[in-house]
Amino acid sequence: MTLTEAAVAVLSEGDPWKKTALSQKLAADWFAAQENGAPMEIGHATPPDFPARPARPELVDPRDVPRRRAKGAAGRATLLHAIAHIELNAVDLHWDIIARFSDVPMPRGFYDDWVKAAAEESRHFRLLSDRLEAYDSHYGALPAHAGMWQGASDTATDFMGRLAVVPMVLEARGLDVTPGMIAMFEKAGDGETVEAMQVIYAEEVGHVAYGSKWFHFLCGRHDLDPKETFHTLVRKYFHSTLRPPFNEEKRAEAGLPPDFYWPLVE
Repeated sequence: MTLTEAAVAVLSEGDPWKKTALSQKLAADWFAAQENGAPMEIGHATPPDFPARPARPELVDPRDVPRRRAKGAAGRATLLHAIAHIELNAVDLHWDIIARFSDVPMPRGFYDDWVKAAAEESRHFRLLSDRLEAYDSHYGALPAHAGMWQGASDTATDFMGRLAVVPMVLEARGLDVTPGMIAMFEKAGDGETVEAMQVIYAEEVGHVAYGSKWFHFLCGRHDLDPKETFHTLVRKYFHSTLRPPFNEEKRAEAGLPPDFYWPLVE
């Protein structure tokens, strides 16, 4: 199996637990093959336009997702469900970028980064699923919005656009909001969820950094100004504005200086 065939296999699996288990196995196979001196071929494979999904959760327009009005344990379970949905989509997004743009020659380090990120997102989903069970709930118990894949669809033919919108905008937003969510679970005395969220928070910095690193790499290849190119692509593909407050410390750690995102606020 080539790496791109592995990516399509993950994208084609609808069951979330089978998808994430397969993602972790194939990531382990990728790195083990390199350690054994017989690296897996990248290959070429055509990913589906939309990844396979389970019957539940029901996917609805973002405007139709019930607002998180519930307080207490019910509100925390609703939040965990929403984050789990984001993490499952992130698994597919990382495998999709591997398969969809395999016609563009890239160093093996590019594939190392996104395979590692996909494995981490798989673990994040499973951590959050475990925490949902502690709240007598499960992934699929609530509706989820179908807008998560919009950024992928819009950038299906634009490699640099994908890097700009998905890791450098959407995932960077996670760096802004996660500290507040951790504080909420700390206040509730839910130490296990706090521990899981702290793992996710630390690793998401790396995912944003991968996006920034390879975006800058491609800008250098094409002799483009990274900041101006980023602004152009985000305005083209991101159908909203960026909203402060920003976690400037973690964004800087991930390779996103303030002059990349503040001009996009209005």
